[in-house]
Order: sequence, then C-alpha cells, then structure tokens
Amino acid sequence: MLQLSRSRAALYLVFLVIVWGINWPLSKYTLSFSPPLLFAGLRTCIGGLILICVALPGYKKLNWKQTWPVYVISSVLNIILFYGLQTIGLNYLPAGLFSAIVFLQPVLLGILSWLWLGEEMFGLKWIGLVLGFLGVFEISASSLAGHLSITGIVLALGCAVSWALGTLYTKKMSARVDMVWAVALQLMIGGILLLGSGSVLEKWTDIVWNVPFVSSLLFISVFVIALGWLAYFKLVGSGEAGKVGAFTFLIPLIAITCSVLFLGERISINLVAGLVLIVGSILLVNARSIFLVKKPTGLQR
Repeated sequence: MLQLSRSRAALYLVFLVIVWGINWPLSKYTLSFSPPLLFAGLRTCIGGLILICVALPGYKKLNWKQTWPVYVISSVLNIILFYGLQTIGLNYLPAGLFSAIVFLQPVLLGILSWLWLGEEMFGLKWIGLVLGFLGVFEISASSLAGHLSITGIVLALGCAVSWALGTLYTKKMSARVDMVWAVALQLMIGGILLLGSGSVLEKWTDIVWNVPFVSSLLFISVFVIALGWLAYFKLVGSGEAGKVGAFTFLIPLIAITCSVLFLGERISINLVAGLVLIVGSILLVNARSIFLVKKPTGLQR
C-alpha cells in the first residue's frame, strides 16, 4: 500500500475518529425506527457489499478454501457479537455512556496481547489497567443505585470483550489473509447471520422506512463501516497504526458530546468521574505510542 503523506494521514485519522464517534448517538437515534438485529444486519451487509466491490480487483487474494475458518471466526467476534451486542445494548444505556464502556477495549486488548501474544507489559500499562477497571466501577455505581441498566453495562462490556478478542485474533491471523477481504467477508457473513436472526426474532414490518431512517442507515453503512474501515487500513498500511490506537480515546468523548447536544442526554458526576479514569487508563496503556517513546533495539511490538 502506498505511503501516505503526513497531511493525508492526519485527514484520514481525523475522519476515522469523527465518524466512529458520531456512530454511537446516530445508531441510538436510528434504533427508534428499526428493531436492533435487523438494523445491525442491514448496516453491516451494505458496508460489506461496498468493501467487496473494492476488493474484487484483487479476487486472487481471497484464497477461500484455505482461509475460510479465519473469516468465520473473526466474523463471529468482530461483527455478530460486537454489532449485535452494541445494537441491543444501546436500547438500555445512553449512547455516550455505552461507547465509553465499550472503549475499554484497548485496556482489555493490552491484557490479552500480553497473555496470548507475549507482548511487553510495562508499569504505566499496569497503572492504566487499574484506572480502567476503577472507571467501569465508577460508571456502574449509579446503576447499582437503580439509575442505570445493569443489563446495558453487561452488554457494553461484552461488546468490548468481543472486539478485543476479534482484534487479537485478526492480528494473529493477519499473515494468512488479505485484510480488505477479511473485513469485507466479516461484514457480509456477520450481516447475513444478523439479518437471519433478526428475521426470526423481529418483524420487518416494524422498520419505519422514512427519510431519517434511510439517510442514517446509509450514512452509517457508507461512512462509518465501509469508508471508516478503509481509512483504518490505509493508516495501518502507511505505518500509522500506533496513532489510531492512541487516539481512539477521543471517540467516546465525541460520542458523549454529540449525545448531549443532539439527544439531550445528561452528564452525571459518576459518568464524568468514570470517563476521566477511563481516558486516563487508555492514555497510560498507549503511553509509548502517544509520547513516541522508543523501545530498545530488538524489542518490537
């Protein structure tokens, strides 16, 4: 993949953070027009079709007979569980809060990478992990008092765990598959199964096919899922993966800001305190990529 200029890489990074931040409150709004599983299936299938069109010129890289288990497993973790739990969970919690809990994923990924891939665990990471768990506890405190849904928090945590496992699995298998095909097929396989389960458990007639629903669905499918993932892979291919990981902490903050401005959601003391801890956690876990601290020669991530 061609090396990106600094300015182009910065534009891709800004685009990625903004659209993924907007996605959370916009998805919650769109759920007022559609059952959750059918909505999740529709947006992932549309995004998958777009990426398949992009990947078709390189059809020889698909190598389906040898690599289909990788596509199926990654689809279960990254799409079926991640988008399924996300879409259902947004019915139980404010979008900003839900996204904040889900973006504990970098913290979970740090633990799993250390345990499974043998990646280095340093002092700031340990401190960050502790802050992350304290942040979840602080946010959950108001739910224990009956103000928030424990079900929603559990679904958000499940969403974070599935995303972390899916990212780790995809990273481990990246040498075996073409990443554009991997994402395209994840979306299509997961989208078809989500649509199938939605067709059994939900009713297509419950979807309100009005302008707000169709426009929101298309925006999420095209910009958040298809173009968002393409931007991600361009950044990864140009050596910008570290910045993507370091700046993901901005996504829940953008989601919360949009939720407050456009959905009228309120900010509680517990939420603010929890968010501060979570942001601090993610900053510390990604400290070396954020502050560009170089590792000694011979140690590579």
